[in-house]
Amino acid sequence: MKEKKNIKVDSELKDKSGVEKTENEQSKSKKTTSKKTKTANKKSIDKKWKKEIENLSQANNELKDKYLRLVAEYDNFRKRTIKEKIELRESTKSEVLFDFLNVVDDIDRAMEHIDDVKDVEATVEGIKLINNKFKEFLKIQGVKEIEAKDLEFDTDYHEAVTKFPVNEEDKKGKVIDVVQKGYKINEKVIRFSKVVVGE
Repeated sequence: MKEKKNIKVDSELKDKSGVEKTENEQSKSKKTTSKKTKTANKKSIDKKWKKEIENLSQANNELKDKYLRLVAEYDNFRKRTIKEKIELRESTKSEVLFDFLNVVDDIDRAMEHIDDVKDVEATVEGIKLINNKFKEFLKIQGVKEIEAKDLEFDTDYHEAVTKFPVNEEDKKGKVIDVVQKGYKINEKVIRFSKVVVGE
């Protein structure tokens, strides 16, 4: 009976060890499979991230390129605009001065003959003609004198040099004298009238 028991115990041990071996093998197999799966998943995720990084890097490079082009275009535009403004200013200046030279010629002719003046009335008449010609030149350029005398003081057009006490009530707050004429071009003041205001 002992032998049967031993055989039985041995066979049970064998069965148990076989089961243990099978379980160990299965466990090892599962571990190996899970390691392989994890490795495969990791490689798949790495590929996805690498691809995503490449796509983002490419998009970043494209945006950098667009940005640099826009900056260069803006810089060129700015330089071209500055150059055009300077050219326009010079062109306008030369046109205005060309027209002004006619008045300068008249003044030069008057100055040449001023020492030889025998007829004062003719000289005065000549100066009046030059003055009228100059005023006409200003009118052609769109320059207008700012009216000030006896008008209400207006800070948009007038600059008060001083205030002067007046007896008449209707002259208070009004311009009673113009020290220096003011001028405007198309409603834009180029020089304020310097005036004395009554108070």
